[in-house]
Amino acid sequence: MNAHGSTNHLLYRGMNVRLARLTSLLTLAILLLYGPPSLAEWVALDKRYQPPGKQTVYYDPQTIRQEGNWVTIWQLTDIKWRGESPTPRFLSATTHKQFDCLQWRVRILQVVEFSRNMGTGKSRSGYIENGNWQWIEPKSINHGLANIVCRKS
Repeated sequence: MNAHGSTNHLLYRGMNVRLARLTSLLTLAILLLYGPPSLAEWVALDKRYQPPGKQTVYYDPQTIRQEGNWVTIWQLTDIKWRGESPTPRFLSATTHKQFDCLQWRVRILQVVEFSRNMGTGKSRSGYIENGNWQWIEPKSINHGLANIVCRKS
């Protein structure tokens, strides 16, 4: 192999290594921006919007993202199961929601269910209602979240 062939091979190999590193960094950035918050600083939703019963709803203020009149946020629903029958399918779930602050509506983008409380344990994708928009009902969880995200937008 001549000197030019060897140089071209090394140059090509170096470009591949840099491209692989750049791709890894880009993938990590996307996961950090759009993946479910695993190290989230969950804040309990105001009590007036909490559903009565055996669950607590939280949100992560650091996941609020605005695009025009649309705002997204991650919500955590933590179920307070006390060993009563039947055993629940999951003990917590994170939900990625999108709010339309102009038309006062919401839709679910993604749900991840967890086998343990506070978004821990084994995870699996949960049910999504085809991303259909729903009107925000007064005094609901979504009303409380909309007051938070739409006020910031």
